[in-house]
Amino acid sequence: MIKDKILVIDDEAGIRSSLKGILEDEGFAVKTTETGEAGLEILKSENYDLILLDIWLPQLDGLEVLAKIKASEDDSQVVMISGHGSIATAVKATKLGAYDFLEKPLSLEKVVLTVKNALRQKKLEEENIQLRERVKAKYHLIGESPAIQKLITEIELAAPTNGRVLIYGETGTGKELVARLIHQQSPRRQRRFIQINSGAIPDDLIESELFGHVGREKADLKRGKKGKILLADGGTLFLDEIGEMSLKTQAKLVRFIEEQKFEPLESSESIVSDVRLIASTRKNLREHIAASKFREDLFFKLNIIPMAIPALRERKEDIPLLIDYYLKYFAREYGKKQKTMDDKALEAFINYSWPGNVSELINVIERFVIMVKEREIKSTHLSLLVEPIESQFISTVEEDQPLNRAREKFEKEYIHKALINQHWDIPKTASQLKLDKKALEEKIKELGISFLG
Repeated sequence: MIKDKILVIDDEAGIRSSLKGILEDEGFAVKTTETGEAGLEILKSENYDLILLDIWLPQLDGLEVLAKIKASEDDSQVVMISGHGSIATAVKATKLGAYDFLEKPLSLEKVVLTVKNALRQKKLEEENIQLRERVKAKYHLIGESPAIQKLITEIELAAPTNGRVLIYGETGTGKELVARLIHQQSPRRQRRFIQINSGAIPDDLIESELFGHVGREKADLKRGKKGKILLADGGTLFLDEIGEMSLKTQAKLVRFIEEQKFEPLESSESIVSDVRLIASTRKNLREHIAASKFREDLFFKLNIIPMAIPALRERKEDIPLLIDYYLKYFAREYGKKQKTMDDKALEAFINYSWPGNVSELINVIERFVIMVKEREIKSTHLSLLVEPIESQFISTVEEDQPLNRAREKFEKEYIHKALINQHWDIPKTASQLKLDKKALEEKIKELGISFLG
């Protein structure tokens, strides 16, 4: 079990010793220091759940230290301690973000009670954040197909361990969802789930985001930046699209996995962080290894527990379940009566190839709930919803438009309408267009034809 970490900042040796003794007896991990400057230095390289902070300190006083902590990315709870307390000081400390205020001489029973209440409040706040994130994501692992049932079993087996997981899947299949489910069912669920998208951050910034960097001035948390590895200490770090990470950053990640410690940029001091790594990729990493774009040693370290998420087109039997779930979800979300879907519209959904997978299906269902006035969604509504988008392709011909561009627009609309008329049945549409099935599939991909236009 991971212990809650407490930092005591007080210039009286007797107070530090007493607090350390009683709190360690209660099962907490405690570190002490005598100045605010030293405390801020510690917070650059370590995460603490709670800080007991004396107001009257040499040089930087407790309120100044509190202000610096709250101005940084640190989310520790802070309880102020004072031998010369006043209502004005307590009010100021509360406004700056302190959880509570203790007066000297300290009652050790009150200290323990306050500490436990502060930590309980912190956990509740973190749980609320996680809950909001889950609701915002709108994702649930829905399906009765063998592939999804296998994935659910794998999550249940992997979650209670610290084994590193590598999740494979196309864009929109739900790789982040699977990572969150693993975290939520793990012993680390009370700690942070931190995500970093390797493909969305430029190469020159990815190392800073992952490992952080130190401030140039001592005791100045705002000048430095905690990296995702440190922010996830005790919890889970999700490395989304790991195949996009630069080789230089991959090398540093390998070293962190091997040693469980790292150096922030511009620092020579090692920081220890206990994180569980989950990575994901939509790419074939073995091909990347062969092309010298991905480190083989990193692949083997991450691929302890591989999980593959099937594309939606490979589990068509789950599509009716997903439709039913998200029709209900968005009806609640927008305060509307729940809609149903007729057989022909459902057939079109099942026949469609869903290149954007579950994410695309969710977007389509949301659009139906908002835009269709009737209670039943019919196949005719497919045409209704795409007409505004289709109109841009050929409704007007620009005189100065290149011939190949005009031809492409016409071809896209023509094939799209044929697909709608055949309820997205590829073989039937190919037959109507006098095309080979494979040729039609290639055209759909080449022209970027989707369910919504």
